[in-house]
Amino acid sequence: MAAYKVKVATGTDLLSGTMDSISLTIVGTQGESHKQLLNHFGRDFATGAVDEYTVRCQQDLGELIIIRLHKERYSFFPKNSWYCNYVQICAPDGRIYHFPAYQWMDGYETLALREATGKTTAEDTLPILLEHRQEEIRAKQDFYHWRVFVPGLPNYVHIPSYRPPVRRNPNRPEWNGYIPGFPILINIKATKFLNSNLRFSFIKTASFFFRLGPTALGFKLRGLVDCKQSWKRLKDIKKIFPTNKSIVTEYVAEHWTEDSFFGYQYLNGINPGLLRRCTQIPDKFPVTDDMVAPFLGEGTCLQAELEKGNIYLADYRILEGIPTIELNGRKQHHCAPLCLLHLGPEGNMMPIAIQLSQAPGPDCPIFLPSDSEWDWLLAKTWVRYAEFYCHEAISHLLETHLIAEAFCLSMMRQLPMCHPLYKLLIPHTRYTIQINSIGRALLLNEGGLSARGMSLGLEGFAEVMVRALSETTYDSLYLPNDFVERGVQDLPGYYYRDDSLAVWDALERYVTEIITYYYPCDAAVAGDPELQSWVQEIFKECLLGRESSGFPQCLRTVPELIRYVTIVIYTCSAKHAAVNTGQLEYTAWMPNFPSSMRNPPMQTKGLTTLETFMDTLPDVKTTCITLLVLWTLSREPDDKRPLGHFPDIHFVEEAPRRSMETLRRRLAQISHNIRQRNKYLPIPYYYLDPVLIENSISI
Repeated sequence: MAAYKVKVATGTDLLSGTMDSISLTIVGTQGESHKQLLNHFGRDFATGAVDEYTVRCQQDLGELIIIRLHKERYSFFPKNSWYCNYVQICAPDGRIYHFPAYQWMDGYETLALREATGKTTAEDTLPILLEHRQEEIRAKQDFYHWRVFVPGLPNYVHIPSYRPPVRRNPNRPEWNGYIPGFPILINIKATKFLNSNLRFSFIKTASFFFRLGPTALGFKLRGLVDCKQSWKRLKDIKKIFPTNKSIVTEYVAEHWTEDSFFGYQYLNGINPGLLRRCTQIPDKFPVTDDMVAPFLGEGTCLQAELEKGNIYLADYRILEGIPTIELNGRKQHHCAPLCLLHLGPEGNMMPIAIQLSQAPGPDCPIFLPSDSEWDWLLAKTWVRYAEFYCHEAISHLLETHLIAEAFCLSMMRQLPMCHPLYKLLIPHTRYTIQINSIGRALLLNEGGLSARGMSLGLEGFAEVMVRALSETTYDSLYLPNDFVERGVQDLPGYYYRDDSLAVWDALERYVTEIITYYYPCDAAVAGDPELQSWVQEIFKECLLGRESSGFPQCLRTVPELIRYVTIVIYTCSAKHAAVNTGQLEYTAWMPNFPSSMRNPPMQTKGLTTLETFMDTLPDVKTTCITLLVLWTLSREPDDKRPLGHFPDIHFVEEAPRRSMETLRRRLAQISHNIRQRNKYLPIPYYYLDPVLIENSISI
């Protein structure tokens, strides 16, 4: 008689426990146990519990390879879900076997789990193990399907029975996600059909919705969401979030008109990846030396500054020609500006010329710092308007959320849980599909922000992303190459670059240690069919099979795999933090980041006044709708996991466990360095402090 000591850990989230009956079957290389009920006197499988049992077998089962958890009806109790963290078994010889689950069992079902050692297909020789991994992949592919969201954008997970949100009846007694009189829905239908394993935890769900509801209702009671008029005074904008203050929000509201702060935002704001070094003034932007010489300093000229590498260009050509919509009964307006900046001897990035069109001409003057105060301020505000779309549509939604979702879904469909890459990547996919489902309901449907608060509307906002994806390349996602390609690798005061490269280096070292442990040679990479299927599916469903993207359709070497996986993890964590965390801080003062403009771009100099400036900005209602959504999507709910913190035990081998600990130490040092530097900065840059970066895109 052989006795196996069993520990079963139930999840700690509220409602993780179950009253259903749980039985266990243990499978080893020398036999299989009978199905044994796991039952104590009193409550089993309570939330947060680690229950211990003894399973007795007629013979030693040999090396343990698989267990089966059977969830069945217990007495008269109704069916309820159970979240199992893991099962741990101590064999008669004292060896400990770990079986990670970290998933829900919703119905009466059997869940087969493999022992936790990471293995590729080549390392599995037993037919039962090969069959198990193949069946797991088949089941996931049957359950998770790709679906076209918008033609030309990455495909996403299929949600059966999902329909675009519609206006709900506000007279119903239950709260249905609709705030009376408020046009934005947090439509629960957008996520209710997701599998339990893709949804937020109870704590995160409650935190997300109960923070939004009172704030939205407060907007309604204060009359902000019913006011279609212009703002009467700039200072009234501060009343939107009177208690939401930080060093950065106060600095933005105080210094938003200053040229130095305008330029600073290209380096350390929430869209810090757009600026490029300019070596030749483009024909479409006919800036002359006479125009800008007064702003370059004594003893130099435009050509000299170009040759020194001190001239930079922000080109918003991707926004050109997109039609606008009406908001609150008024036609909105749009432009695709160009902005030329100069890096001065004191290290300040200063705007020196702005053109509000891609086509020069008599009706498209080049605005200069020497123009009237309101002309120059409105020209800069038009550039900040263009920044809104390049940030929200491209840098944020497309390049992090939508691309990360494709990485995530491909991983779930092509890699079994025992695969080393699954174990490496799974912490960086947590809640991504859920938040993207909410994001689609908030941003990209007829009742969402794009239709209610943006000049471009739903179709125009989507068109910006489609254009951007058609230009996305594999090299552009490789962070070190991006800085060199844009010519900004040596810019002083570029804290985003410094911090992002530090985090990238820590992640790349971590990935290198894990990959080289499981893939000792190039042949192991080239010969892994599950890995190749994962890469092929990302190319097909995320990049839509576009060969000009340069995305690999297969990986042949260990260095190629290291680069690919580092890109995936960085995109799903630090890249998102850089463009998401500071959203509200830089947008709460609306003139710094307007989502719509109610008058056309100026065609003549000298006509702008305070009154025309205020009349061009978004009205009160549009402002509040936009800021409420951005507030919702930038405030991290509870139940977050900082980068490098992996409480779920997927790796059990000593080598990857050591690598995880080394990663945490490196990230802690980066955090210390950032905080020391920020003590001496007027505007602290902390968006890439590892303590504030989440493992995954979950907000």
